[in-house]
Amino acid sequence: MSLEKLVSKYIASAEHVLSEVQIADAHTQVGADAAGRIVEVAKAYLEDAKYYRDKKKNEVSLASVAYCEGLLDALKLLGVVKFEWPAKKK
Repeated sequence: MSLEKLVSKYIASAEHVLSEVQIADAHTQVGADAAGRIVEVAKAYLEDAKYYRDKKKNEVSLASVAYCEGLLDALKLLGVVKFEWPAKKK
């Protein structure tokens, strides 16, 4: 898979998650306000990824979307947000 296609795949996956992510109503060390701010940072990384993809700077785009995914995964592992990554096509 080309870097350009990989970037587009990851961006689409992150867009899907950010369209459905829900802040969990759980008792954690991270409050809802902090979780919301972190989700906003993840959205900013996603916008950066799209910007750099459009500028054909796919390496930077991939790094940006990876940061976005990392933040979302960390929040999920902490039990602060609820979402599912899109299923892989077989």
